[in-house]
Amino acid sequence: MRLMMRRAAAIASHELTGCAGTRLPPPRWVRQLATTRSRNSGTVQETSGQASWTSPPPPRNDGDAGPSLAAKMAEAAATSFASIVILGAGFGIAAYVYHQSYKYFVLKKMANAFEPGDPVLDLAAMGKNFPVSKAAAAAATHWIARPEQHLVDEIIAGREVGHYHLFIGDKGAGKSSMLLEAMRKIDGDGVAMFEAHPDLEIFRIRLGKALDYEFHEDYIGAYFSERGPRDTTALLDIERALNKLEKVALRRRSKVGRPLVLIVNQMHLIRDDEDGKDLIELLQQRAEQWAASGLVTMVFNSDDYWIYEKLKQLAARLEVLTVVDLPKAQATAALKNYRQRHCGETLSQDVLEQIYDRVGGRLNFLNRVAKSNDMLATCDKILEVEKTWFLNQCWILGAEMDDDVMDQQKWAAAAVVLATALVDKETEMDSTYDPELGHVLPSFALHKAQQIMTRSDFVRALDRLNLFSITSDAQVRASSVPMHLAFKQIVSEPGFRQHLQATIDRIAAIESLGRTRELVAKDLTLGGTYEIRRAKGGVDVALREQRDEAEDGV
Repeated sequence: MRLMMRRAAAIASHELTGCAGTRLPPPRWVRQLATTRSRNSGTVQETSGQASWTSPPPPRNDGDAGPSLAAKMAEAAATSFASIVILGAGFGIAAYVYHQSYKYFVLKKMANAFEPGDPVLDLAAMGKNFPVSKAAAAAATHWIARPEQHLVDEIIAGREVGHYHLFIGDKGAGKSSMLLEAMRKIDGDGVAMFEAHPDLEIFRIRLGKALDYEFHEDYIGAYFSERGPRDTTALLDIERALNKLEKVALRRRSKVGRPLVLIVNQMHLIRDDEDGKDLIELLQQRAEQWAASGLVTMVFNSDDYWIYEKLKQLAARLEVLTVVDLPKAQATAALKNYRQRHCGETLSQDVLEQIYDRVGGRLNFLNRVAKSNDMLATCDKILEVEKTWFLNQCWILGAEMDDDVMDQQKWAAAAVVLATALVDKETEMDSTYDPELGHVLPSFALHKAQQIMTRSDFVRALDRLNLFSITSDAQVRASSVPMHLAFKQIVSEPGFRQHLQATIDRIAAIESLGRTRELVAKDLTLGGTYEIRRAKGGVDVALREQRDEAEDGV
């Protein structure tokens, strides 16, 4: 390569002449090789087809030195600073865009939770074997409308505004069925429903699932040095979810013109403790605010009376809907419809009345009877189950009761005394059965029931166990027709009242023994008279008079 470059330079430094003495341009390969020489060796320039040689530049002397060290450092610092500023600005913009987009998508997801279609309806459809449809024929075939159904439809559809509602009634009376039926008619549009739970953490998760809210658990803003919500309690997370729901309700109200509906089912599962009371107060405060503004209608569904007592303290816009057993005409119609749907059998009126007389108008009992092969035997089994449940919880032990179980027996004796009083009240009633309405169960006012039991704290615990029922107008009765029939069977057993009285006497004896104190005095003087006085921290025994022994012998 070096030989070729030298040759090219030699040819380029002389004139090339032809045979006739004319100048000839150098060959192409000479020009290409000449232009590839390094800067230290000079360059080849072409002018008018001729190649000329340019000598290399002279060496640079010390007087022409470049920028100083300080200038170079300043230039490097400026470059680094500009790079940091650009990187920081880009990082901050990215963090801001992520944070704002996250908040936007949180609200969008929550708004989507109130669009038509709801997982609760899908689960109910699979469990009860009816299609999620708005067809009126399907509703008439698979469900018997209660008298309260029209009001429930108005509430769930968002046409009943200005109040929040409490549905209260016995277990299996049909409260949840009415809510699901009302949701099915509008395909769950604008409605969210979830089940309550005693644990606040699980309650929080279920609320988040119903609202499609993750409580910032999927937030990754920490990668951008954006601080997310701090770790805190479940109650504060519930408050944050309700804040987001309020924003969604404001946007939807301007577009749709009707409020959202949030249903909290099985409110009685919340514990009756400080955390449970705080949760109920939080939900009620939001319900009051939203009912006044028409943003959200909250619906609470409960089997127990104590929820009503807690809400009553702060209630201003609360509406209570009591759901009771079906009257006789509707109960027999529902039973006939159920039986025909499941077995294709048309029941006679006599059989329908026999079944109603045994289980009453409770929908869950009627559903079980309608699906059984031997309906009357199923009625007897339901009665036996209710009786066994009562005896297992409240049976009394009699005069041989051990004193260690006195506290439990106080509770059991109070329940049995109340059941006996309900059975005895039947003799004072004008009628216990109406040809049109059906069973008329005896009841006592709540304060009267507490007086009969001689305790004010037992009746609410019995209501939670579904042994007795406290209605919204504070009336205490048996929880169902089969339970009342079980009371009658127990009270009519031979020797029952004597057994109950023996248990009460034994409880009184144990309590009396607990209030009795035995005093033992030692080293007393024979023939002396002593005075026993109550002293601070104990008893003081003082000698009042002493007689002579010889005088005593006379």
